[in-house]
Amino acid sequence: MSLLSVQNLGKAFLSYRSEWKRFARWFGIPTNASAEHWILRHVSFEIHAGEAIGIIGQNGAGKSTLLKMITGTLQATEGTVQINGRIAAILELGMGFDPELTGRQNVFHAAGLMGFNTREIQEVMSDIEAFAEIGEYFDQPVRVYSSGMQVRVAFAVATAYRPEILIVDEALSVGDTYFQHKSFDRIREFQKQGTTLLIVSHDPGAIKSLCERAILLENGAVIKDGTPEEAFDFYNAIIAEKENSTVEVSQLDTGKIQTSSGTGEARIQQVSLYNSKGEATEFINVGEQAELHIKIKVYQAIESLVMGYAIKDRLGQVCYGTNTWHSGQALQNLTIDDEYEFIVSFTANLGVGSYSVSIALHDKETHVTNNYDWRDLVLVFNVHNSDKIFFQGLSWIPQKTEVKKISSVKKDLTK
Repeated sequence: MSLLSVQNLGKAFLSYRSEWKRFARWFGIPTNASAEHWILRHVSFEIHAGEAIGIIGQNGAGKSTLLKMITGTLQATEGTVQINGRIAAILELGMGFDPELTGRQNVFHAAGLMGFNTREIQEVMSDIEAFAEIGEYFDQPVRVYSSGMQVRVAFAVATAYRPEILIVDEALSVGDTYFQHKSFDRIREFQKQGTTLLIVSHDPGAIKSLCERAILLENGAVIKDGTPEEAFDFYNAIIAEKENSTVEVSQLDTGKIQTSSGTGEARIQQVSLYNSKGEATEFINVGEQAELHIKIKVYQAIESLVMGYAIKDRLGQVCYGTNTWHSGQALQNLTIDDEYEFIVSFTANLGVGSYSVSIALHDKETHVTNNYDWRDLVLVFNVHNSDKIFFQGLSWIPQKTEVKKISSVKKDLTK
């Protein structure tokens, strides 16, 4: 049995020719609306215990509306939501706090709405106060809080008890980096204990590090449900190609999903990786000098062309990326059948593991104006360690450790 089941969920905002018709609908009298504006429609998915799911999409895609319907703070127009467990949610800044009440008083109010009695709240009050770390402000009115302080208290009370399902909207993007790290540490600890996570974020790093699955919403519908890497690749492609007409998804021989898009004025012909000996390879040693060779061809005359690349880890997180706009090497006034080769030299100061390369051809600083060709997973390579000390992490940082003895205890030889 799934922990959360969403079936054919939809939300529409209705307009009526008169307030009397709206009033009649409140009492269940059949009344036809003069206009319907659907925010979400035909959304279906299931989440099982222990899963971590990211919800992504452009602004206005319906992400926050979906979470509100799941938590019951917004009534669905159609469809059903079935929940088998206790939910803790941080949907909006302040989580309904009364600005005239203190943080402590709002904790009693918010935790009470979550179903906890006075004794249970008192038992965890000191933990909530300690986790929020806002000092004397905890006993001052919320109206004097900064947005970051409100998030601290809201997150502390929502996670005072481990829920079966934890739902987090963009609220954690507000505030200081220290508390974001602290919050994500608690979320990861809940995950280890079996909590199911549903999180909305524009931060690919947060989704990819916390979630094994991501749902992409576009215009109120689910257009991708897969790994975070697949979902974000598709997300980037639809941003680059606003009409979505050239986005293509294909499965490689490795089983990975490759996303590509572009209008085709210029296209990537070949991408190769060379080691320090000048040999084409799929294996690079930690710290070895390497080169990426990218060959492209122009199919229509264009005023400007920029080549961008990104090296991603196995989760799809970008380890490094830049483009020729930032290096001052944008090409100008290209004609049909022009061919170019870009050679990117770099030191592979990467951790042991598998990496992929994404390449983009566009006209300016970013790919959101004219996207000629965008390809993810255009090349996959592996980094191994044959001559460095053992280390962990995504980056090789050359280091030297010096050990000095700063004191000693002299023995008394007369005794």
